[in-house]
Amino acid sequence: MRRPGARPGRPRALAAQSGITGAAALISAAALVVSAAPAGAAAPPPPPPGPGPGEVIPGQRTETPVLVTGIREGADAAVSAADAARGHLAEKKDRYRIAAPARDLKPVRTTAAGGTETVRLQQKHRGVDVLGGQYVVRMESKGGKRVVTGTSGKYFTGLTADTTPEVDGALAVERAVDATEDRLRAQRPGSGSGKGAEEDREGTAVRPLTGTDRGLVVLPKGPGVLTRHVTVRGTDPATGAPVLQEVYVDAKAGYPVLQYSGIKTFRTAGQAAGTTGAPAAAARGARAAADDPGVKGSGVTLGGRTVGLDLARDEAGGAYVMRDHSRMRDSSKNVLATWDARGRSVWETSGAWPEGIKEFASPAPAFGKEATDAGAVDAHWAAGKVYDYYKKVHGRDSLDGRGMTLNSLVGVTAFGGTYANAFWDGSKMVYGIGDAEYRPFSASLDVVGHEMTHGVVENSAELVYAGQSGALNEALADYFGNAVKTDAFGIAMDNPDAGLLGDGLCRTKGPRECAVRDLNDGRNTSKSFLGVGFATDNGGVHLNSTIFSGALWDLREDIDRTLADRIVYKALTEYMTPLDGFTEGRAAVLAAARDLKVSDRELRSVERSFNAHGIVPGWELALGVDSDQLFGRVNTDGSRVGAGGGWWAASKSNETGAEPYSVWAGRTDGTGAPKLISPNDGRYHVNPVTDGRTVVWEAYGRRSVEVLARPLAGGPVKSLRSLRRSMAPLGVEGDVVVMETKGRTVSRYVEYVRLSDRIPVQVVDKPGVTTASPSISHGRIAYTRLDRGWDTGERTSTVEVFDLATGRTTVVQKLGGYPALGPTGISGNSVYWLAKDDPEAPRTAIRRAGLDGTGLTEISPATGPGAVDAADLTASEDAVTVAVAAPVTGPGAFDNATLTKLWQFSADGKQKGRVSCNRGEQLSAAATGARQVVWIDSTTGYSDVVTRTRPAGTCG
Repeated sequence: MRRPGARPGRPRALAAQSGITGAAALISAAALVVSAAPAGAAAPPPPPPGPGPGEVIPGQRTETPVLVTGIREGADAAVSAADAARGHLAEKKDRYRIAAPARDLKPVRTTAAGGTETVRLQQKHRGVDVLGGQYVVRMESKGGKRVVTGTSGKYFTGLTADTTPEVDGALAVERAVDATEDRLRAQRPGSGSGKGAEEDREGTAVRPLTGTDRGLVVLPKGPGVLTRHVTVRGTDPATGAPVLQEVYVDAKAGYPVLQYSGIKTFRTAGQAAGTTGAPAAAARGARAAADDPGVKGSGVTLGGRTVGLDLARDEAGGAYVMRDHSRMRDSSKNVLATWDARGRSVWETSGAWPEGIKEFASPAPAFGKEATDAGAVDAHWAAGKVYDYYKKVHGRDSLDGRGMTLNSLVGVTAFGGTYANAFWDGSKMVYGIGDAEYRPFSASLDVVGHEMTHGVVENSAELVYAGQSGALNEALADYFGNAVKTDAFGIAMDNPDAGLLGDGLCRTKGPRECAVRDLNDGRNTSKSFLGVGFATDNGGVHLNSTIFSGALWDLREDIDRTLADRIVYKALTEYMTPLDGFTEGRAAVLAAARDLKVSDRELRSVERSFNAHGIVPGWELALGVDSDQLFGRVNTDGSRVGAGGGWWAASKSNETGAEPYSVWAGRTDGTGAPKLISPNDGRYHVNPVTDGRTVVWEAYGRRSVEVLARPLAGGPVKSLRSLRRSMAPLGVEGDVVVMETKGRTVSRYVEYVRLSDRIPVQVVDKPGVTTASPSISHGRIAYTRLDRGWDTGERTSTVEVFDLATGRTTVVQKLGGYPALGPTGISGNSVYWLAKDDPEAPRTAIRRAGLDGTGLTEISPATGPGAVDAADLTASEDAVTVAVAAPVTGPGAFDNATLTKLWQFSADGKQKGRVSCNRGEQLSAAATGARQVVWIDSTTGYSDVVTRTRPAGTCG
């Protein structure tokens, strides 16, 4: 163990990407997560510099190659392209190691153009889809003959998992919704005692979270993990933002092993969700397109440019509407339409088309100021420009390649207020109304191109929107959005501002100050990669995207820009598959360039662009750290670490993340070997806490969640409580275990049980009262309380301390209404908590009081200089440690400095400093005495349990 405070050691090398790279190899906040880190496989030898005939690049943790190029092998020309592709894989069994392609590969999509055929095949394991298991076969078909020219993708040959579920859909939905609620709570302070999910901050009804069971999916970790895929939709009760969460629940034990947001936004802030389909009016417009000659109109963009608009004459009212019949007249006869969603909240787009909205209309073909100010002119004109780009440069007819209708919703708000973001929801583009500084988000052509490109990606490579594959998804959206803009406006690639994204959005700031990202920022290399969990930016999809998009942009600057676009498009549509990371992305672009027979100079330019951004085989290198590792690569998601009495406790899965989680414990001074605490019984053992004598944790099974306890010295495991839902957070001291149970609806209750009798007792047993956020120390339980005032008519929120010895309750602070209070921390002489009395306060207050309620002190205020935005808290006798997310000062300012870091304050608040200067995310802190803290750190790209005995202080 390195001496605390010593200089960081030499960076440790991470292994090269595993077989489930990019989206699923991660192993940073989740077992099958989507982050940079692999599952620990040895790095393969780098591929040879030249293509060579029949070059085969092996996959990892699979016998099927990830890429085969340079071949021309005959295939059956008398059958469908999909059958010919599967026949080729069967014939070359020694190369591909796919035992039964006809049975285990389901055709997804075949794209044919200019004599070429690209067949995408979805892997099945015993009839169940494998997440990210997609294989691509490329062929040429001319003159009645067909040859295979190459293959790529991921087929996982090591899967042996049983596919008989033991968890039904109802329980999976319940657990998925719970997991989503817990993740939302973890991102904001005080949610444990705040409003129920059925109310917003004014007390009006909002959409609760609901889940839909989408069936079985095998996660390709080790031998495979059978899961139920649940989509959770609804509204965040605290922010009003729509929620669309993809949750995979272990179908044997019922634990959510993977979850990430399905929202594809332009910015990191803000959320949105999917829709169920286009409105009937759009369908009617599409059917009329064949006979409607269309009308040429005009309008003025928010940037002051007069542009032409393709319109239609509405038969009923005689007005001119933003409905373009011309572009797809010769193919699908679908339309490009722009809809007036002003005054509609963004959450109304979740799950259904907003009722009653109409296309923007004008009595004359020249649209006026109202359409300009709403962003409608920009949206309609820009959507046409993006369609034209993909059609003329790449021969693609709309986003799906088959002439799908293009609908844009303009002017969306957040509960009537500002909404400064844009997103693709799977069927349409949605643009926020903006705010005092930002124009409507359709005002920048590259933003429109970005969102529409998400539709292209979704209808081709289907890159999973999390971790590396999600960052690749964002990188491609940025690249093509920028390409559309620079081509449309004739911007030279050597223009210093040519690489800016979103630079046309600001009302007062200049382009460079306003831009969300700059693809020409050479500092964005693999050395700046940030390892984060899925709860943060979906595992870094925006944070890390410019590493890859910067390489693509450099290529576009170095060679003919249209050739660069064709190379990247070919790589996306013919090579990439859902779980690809940066390394596979590089290989895809290089292979596409060779297919297009570029010159040696141009091929060297491709390699040079990736090399300059550090994207080379085995690029994943861990950064130096100033913390001491206690337990490496825990490979878990959603489980906290506990500490007390000189011991830590944490959950861990195996190297691939395939095993159910087990609880381990060890000494916080790093001496001795960690010891296994939980039984290996197929359940997920999570959220452990310890007081140095006993470890207490939750065990997720297919019928219930149990709270279990076992002495550190060994002995039998005791079952303390069994319910259908989670009871975390937990706490233990001596004979007493405290927990937070959940009611049938949104209510929560703090309970305690004694190891000696195991009879649950609620600290407050009163109708209309919710208690939450418990902590325990020196025979006292601190918690927050929400009283809905059913008997008094007065709604109040309080922080209270319950004395186990006397049964007496002390009110530490009482506030009217529903301010955000909690979590709490308690020591032998003080109670600490987070508070946000005013929902409009920019930060969170950190407060302390004596156990009798006297001496209330604001350790850190919610406003003013030095205020921090804390969302988690742990306390010792000497200090309080909080998890702080630094403020995001602009749309492009989301970076390492804004990730969650641990800060420690002295008990009187006079001293504060960073616990650690590590890059990346720092989560789940647990105080273990004096100034020492144990936490889960993602700096290395893995999730490691680490510690420091003293805070690091000021970090440069």
